[in-house]
Formats: sequence, structure tokens, C-alpha cells
Amino acid sequence: MAAGVYENPAGTSDLRAAIARHIGISRSVSASPDDVIVTNGTQQAVDIVARVLLGPGDVVAMEDPGYRPLKELLKALGARVIGVPVDREGLAVEALPAEARVVYVTPSHQFPLGVAMSLSRRRALLAWAERNNAVVVEDDYDSEFRFGGRPLEPLQTIDSTGRVVYVGTFSKTLLPALRLAFMVVPPSLREAAHKAKFVTDWHTATIAQSALAQFIDEGTFARHIRRVSRIYSERHEMLTAGIKRDFGDCLDLVPSSTGLHITACARGASVDHIDAIVSRAFDLGVAVGTMSRWQVDRKPPTGIVLGYGPIATARIAEGLRRLRRCFDERMSRRPNHVEHRIM
Repeated sequence: MAAGVYENPAGTSDLRAAIARHIGISRSVSASPDDVIVTNGTQQAVDIVARVLLGPGDVVAMEDPGYRPLKELLKALGARVIGVPVDREGLAVEALPAEARVVYVTPSHQFPLGVAMSLSRRRALLAWAERNNAVVVEDDYDSEFRFGGRPLEPLQTIDSTGRVVYVGTFSKTLLPALRLAFMVVPPSLREAAHKAKFVTDWHTATIAQSALAQFIDEGTFARHIRRVSRIYSERHEMLTAGIKRDFGDCLDLVPSSTGLHITACARGASVDHIDAIVSRAFDLGVAVGTMSRWQVDRKPPTGIVLGYGPIATARIAEGLRRLRRCFDERMSRRPNHVEHRIM
């Protein structure tokens, strides 16, 4: 690559080749470098899909609860977004609106509930997309971090009709600030997707692309994933064990063996009650998410979302102790001081 010149809108050839090799090994995704488009985060990947496939008023179906920033993006582009419920097996395919042109899912680790879409449900979704002439956007945002169980094949791998756009990101494995992600598009959408990327921003920053390609090709990225996976596995175990042990009277943990967050549904508590607990925890230095934050259409289960990516392992026990205190106090009073944030 010549330094300082305009690049292929799809990305530098070295990074696209490195990504194709990496996801083939790590995620069983079959892709050539020509299938890969480098994007500025997952948000831009979905923006490209919308530009290619959607017109004003077209319907997009997404998991409910789900990743709200994408709902706002799609609405801003003129789409009509319909939330579809999620159960223990993932997206409820039978509830999909027949008019949906695009379905957005997070099948490996549903956000925010954390469940994995079953193989039978994955096959049902692909069959539905074929019958209804729809495209499925598979957001595989954190499946590099798996701590048990047999991984299920991505939708892209079992798709035989070119209905799946596979989206991955380096925000979880490296840094969100890099704004580097990618999409694997079927041949039928490739030319249009390249044009959409070009008119959006021409191309993603080339220096960062070249550095990442080298990082992958030298094996450093794979070693990094192995190292941090051991750390995240320990944090995942500490959090899940702590929730089961110390919060069994008020929280039901959603089983999950992938990713960088866990979710727990609150037993016998209102949304206002949980919001108050989360606010109190924030004052005590514990950052906890609420399920209500990720509502698309319908009211989600009442509960909390605990992320453990940036937390020092040694501080998890104290964070859980403070969170337990918040549940016990039930927001009886607010402190006049703010302690150092640990979660």
C-alpha cells in the first residue's frame, strides 16, 4: 500500500485477507478477501446494509430487547423498526413480521440477554428469510470469548442461499476507539455495498488498517485473544458464582458462556426499583446497566446487565459487595460522596 493515498473503499487488501483468514479459523466463517468490507464500527456496517436494501418505510425486524443504537440509526434512515421477542432459544422466528426486508440478530450471544440462538432456531430463521426474500444481518460482536460448551455454527456458515451479512468488530477484542469492524457480504450485494461504503466516507483510515493486518498476520492478535480470554474467563466465573451465591433471593442469572457481560432478571422488583438500585450503585462506584435501557417495542424483563471487560479481576468481589448493599438498602437514602468507580 502506498502511504497517504486513497484506498479501495472495501479496505486495504492486506487487512481484508487477514480478516478472511482469521474468521475462517476462529469462527468457521467461509469468506474470501473479496467478500470482506472494512468499516468504521458495526454501526457503519448496518448503515451500509440499510443504504443498499432499504427505502423509506421499509421494515427492519430486530431482537427485543436489543441493541438500541441500531434502532435509532435505522429510524434516522427512514426505516420502520419492529421489535421481535427473544426466549431461551433466541429470536422468536414465528413472531417475525412478514413484511420485514432485513432482520438484525446477535445469535452467538444475544444482546443484552446473553442467550445463544439454538441450531434449530438458526435454521428456521434462514428458511424464513428465504421464503420472505429477506436479508439477515448477523452481528457476531464478542464470540471470540467463549468459556464453555460447544460453539454453534454462525448463520453465515449454514446459509446456502446468500441471505446473511456477517458483521464482526475489533471493539471488544482490542479497543472501541479504533473504530474498526468488518462485514462479510454475499456476492449478490458486493458491488452495491462497495458503492455505499464509497459514498459514505470513501474508506476507513488506512494506517490503522495496515497496523491491524500486521498484528493479525504475525500471530500477535491470536496470542492476545488467548491471553485475555483466560482473564475474562476468570472474571466471568467470579461474577456468575457471586450472583448465584449472594443474590439468589432477588436475581435469576441468565445462563451464558460467551462474551463480556452477563444478565440477571430481578425477582419481584419493578423497573423503578431497579433503576433506583442502579443509580445508588453508581454513587458507590459500581456501574451497572438496566434491562429497560434496551427496550425496542415491548417492556423487557426487569433486571440488570453486568459488564466485566474493563474491570480489574481483584475488584469484582468488592463491586458485588457494594451492589448487594444497594439491594439491601432499597434506596432508603443517597450518600453525599462518590467513591472510586470499580465496575
